[in-house]
Amino acid sequence: MNVSDSLSYSVSLEVSVPADEAFRYLSDPEMLGRWSLGCFGTEPAGEGLFKGTSLFDGLEAWFRIEGDPKRFLIDYHVGGPEEQVPRISTRVIPGPLYGRDGEHCIVTMTAWRTTDMSDHRWQRLCASHDAEIFLIQAQLETRASRSNA
Repeated sequence: MNVSDSLSYSVSLEVSVPADEAFRYLSDPEMLGRWSLGCFGTEPAGEGLFKGTSLFDGLEAWFRIEGDPKRFLIDYHVGGPEEQVPRISTRVIPGPLYGRDGEHCIVTMTAWRTTDMSDHRWQRLCASHDAEIFLIQAQLETRASRSNA
């Protein structure tokens, strides 16, 4: 299937950290500003809202995070400051649920395409998620190795 025909796009990687650690990192708006190519350098914008800068076009990007720590689910609500929709989600699967130990987890990010999103913008978002999942893995594992040193 051509990526431009997709309604959603998911990427997953195994990360060598406990699920609760990955969840905390992924639900922290300041950390999102280190791995999200579309929302770099996040800062608070009031009332649970945050903004960052797109590395692609330099425009402001607005978001808020809604996390469910019991289920290791995170919804990223994106859009303008007045119109936030949950268009990107992350799920963390603890290692014991798929046959690994508690020091591993799977991180899966899923994005949904809006009807007004151009093929170019959708392809850019999918390519960004391909890179972002590797940034998440590297940043989490680097943090873990530094704290264990």
